[in-house]
Amino acid sequence: VQLQASGGGLVQAGGFLRLSCAASGRTFSTYAMGWFRQAPGKEREFVAGISWSGGSTYYADSVKGRFTISRDSAKNTVYLQMNSLKPEDTAFYYCAAEFTGRDNAPTSQSSEYDYWGQGTLVTVSS
Repeated sequence: VQLQASGGGLVQAGGFLRLSCAASGRTFSTYAMGWFRQAPGKEREFVAGISWSGGSTYYADSVKGRFTISRDSAKNTVYLQMNSLKPEDTAFYYCAAEFTGRDNAPTSQSSEYDYWGQGTLVTVSS
C-alpha cells in the first residue's frame, strides 16, 4: 500500500484545512486508517482513526470536537477535516494504514500501523 498525503498549508488560528490521503496498492477497504502528527522536538502522536467500514472513529482528546476523519472507499481516500485550528496543531501530519483483516475499531498505537505516507505540514499562526 502506498499512501500520499496532501492538503497541508499555512492557516490562521480559528481557520480550517482538509487533509487527504490517497491510497494505492492492496485493497483499501481492508485497512483501518489513522492520522498522526509530529511537531518539532516532540514525539509523534495519534490524532484520529477510522475503521475498515468507516463505522467506527476514534479521536485524541486534543482534537475531539474540532477534527473529523472520514473515508471514501470509491476514491481510496481518507480525509481529515480540521476546524477551529490552534497554533498547537502545528505539525507534520502523517496518514497510516493498518491491515486488520476485519472491521475492528481503529487503534491509537502507531506500532500497529503497517504503512505510512509522507508528512504534510500544517502551520497555524496566532
